[in-house]
Amino acid sequence: MPELPEIEVLRRSLESRLAGRTIAAVEVHSPRLREPLDRKRLSNLAGRRISALGRRGKYLLIELEHAETLVIHLGMSGRLTLADAAAPREAHEHLTLRLDGGEKLRLRDPRRFGAAFVASTARLARDRHFRDLGLEPLSGELDGERLAVLAAGRRGPVKSFLMDGRLVAGVGNIYATEALFRARIHPARSVARIGRDRWQELASSVIVVLEQAIVEGGTTINDFTDGTGLAGEFQMVLAAYGREGEACPRCRAPIRRLVQAGRSSFYCPRCQR
Repeated sequence: MPELPEIEVLRRSLESRLAGRTIAAVEVHSPRLREPLDRKRLSNLAGRRISALGRRGKYLLIELEHAETLVIHLGMSGRLTLADAAAPREAHEHLTLRLDGGEKLRLRDPRRFGAAFVASTARLARDRHFRDLGLEPLSGELDGERLAVLAAGRRGPVKSFLMDGRLVAGVGNIYATEALFRARIHPARSVARIGRDRWQELASSVIVVLEQAIVEGGTTINDFTDGTGLAGEFQMVLAAYGREGEACPRCRAPIRRLVQAGRSSFYCPRCQR
């Protein structure tokens, strides 16, 4: 699933190419996504100018004139790319925005777990998709003190804590694994057994890992590309995720795998006790 870095990479790749342009027409080819596409509401975007692109957690925000925002979530396998207006429609292309200047922005989602909807920009924070989202990691909100406060009274494993979008927005399985490895904290350690100094180290590790992933263009294991079709390269420098049996890059002990809440976690048994 595309996580915070992938959506930020997508935003940056599209912003300069979309801001200031006008949506000439909207085509809904198949409304069957996790939340069915609202054909009428989306069609009303024709003639509207794109003001800017933003992001909240794993949601891409295409801000439009007249105080509305087109919100897009890529789900498990979604892809949002710019293409020439004459390019043939792709398989599993659900939504197409035809732009002035001879290009189109198309949303493709084979597994149909994505979403695209229009919301009031002023009321976006109160929308049901956003009102319960947690700290935005790269906004300056995330530090050890805030994590310690959020963890107070809890006893669950720290990896599940990091991946809870109601606490910290946008940190999925890959980046939680990498941040814990960097901070030398075992993914199954209870949040009740982490001191304030370690919380600060973990907060710093989350930020460093996310920022590095953005620089590398995100992680492409299956489907992700940026808005121009380029795949990410962070998978080439993963320290722990997906490396079961390989040598830890710090101490050379074999990386191990465990399953937490149905998701694979990877850790070094020597560095992350």
